[in-house]
Amino acid sequence: MQDVQEILLAEPRGFCAGVDRAIEIVERAIAKFGAPIYVRHEIVHNTYVVETLRAKGAVFIEDLAEVPPGATLVFSAHGVSKAVEAEAQQRGFSVFDATCPLVTKVHVEVAKLAKEGYEFIMIGHKGHPEVEGTMGQLDHGIHLVEDVADVARVQPGQTQKLAVVTQTTLSVDDAAEIAAAVRARFPAVREPKQQDICYATQNRQDAVKVMSPQVDLVIVVGSPTSSNSNRLRELAQRLGTPAHMVDSAAELQPEWFEGKARVGLTAGASAPEVLVREVIERIKALGAVSVRSLQGIEETIKFPLPKGLKLDDIPPPQHIS
Repeated sequence: MQDVQEILLAEPRGFCAGVDRAIEIVERAIAKFGAPIYVRHEIVHNTYVVETLRAKGAVFIEDLAEVPPGATLVFSAHGVSKAVEAEAQQRGFSVFDATCPLVTKVHVEVAKLAKEGYEFIMIGHKGHPEVEGTMGQLDHGIHLVEDVADVARVQPGQTQKLAVVTQTTLSVDDAAEIAAAVRARFPAVREPKQQDICYATQNRQDAVKVMSPQVDLVIVVGSPTSSNSNRLRELAQRLGTPAHMVDSAAELQPEWFEGKARVGLTAGASAPEVLVREVIERIKALGAVSVRSLQGIEETIKFPLPKGLKLDDIPPPQHIS
């Protein structure tokens, strides 16, 4: 097959600062305290990352009852509810919180405004762990909307003090449309000082908007459970470019590339670059002769690690990349 001539790489793509930090927390905890380290929920939504950490000694659980007394527990990057925090404390675990600081920012805002008597409308996907964690900051007064139709149906207890928050990994365009509907129905609604959608989600979506018109096909590296990866695939399709999401190079189908001279490649914020490299090699085997990186925003954000994970004399772990 000689259809594919060129691969265009989106910039930026792949790991964000919150994902880097979450993985490093688990790796350092294993290095410092020894296996097993228990992690509530997948640390980030990527199969390769989870399996790699599992092989190093991480045990992924959903129910804290599965964690033995006195164990070390890590909360995933998506954040947890107040009830989960309280249960972990009650059970006496040594806890390291890998919640992305940008998710924590939303939690702090919710707690602050709730004290001032606000109710909340949360824009997000039902059942996503980040949504469960944010909504679980309060025991009442936070209402989930998934689309514009939900906005028409939502019934807050009062509208004098109403604030909107969003899941950090949504489609920027979808969230803006839903937020506009919230404003139209509740003109006095308070919006975040800075939008809740994280910088990395925004940057990766902007990069796809630049790349999509230049290619015949978009491949997104990401796992099915990854919200931000799914949004990248949907965005490319909405822009009129056929798009597929793959968890690994093994999922690429040769027929996708028939008649496609230029292929665009990106990766969700929880997908490591090693998977991107494997996908590039597979597409090269299907005939691609050149690889070119597009220009994009350079990300330099780095988040500090929690206290208690300094490795002292232990050499730093081999980081997933």
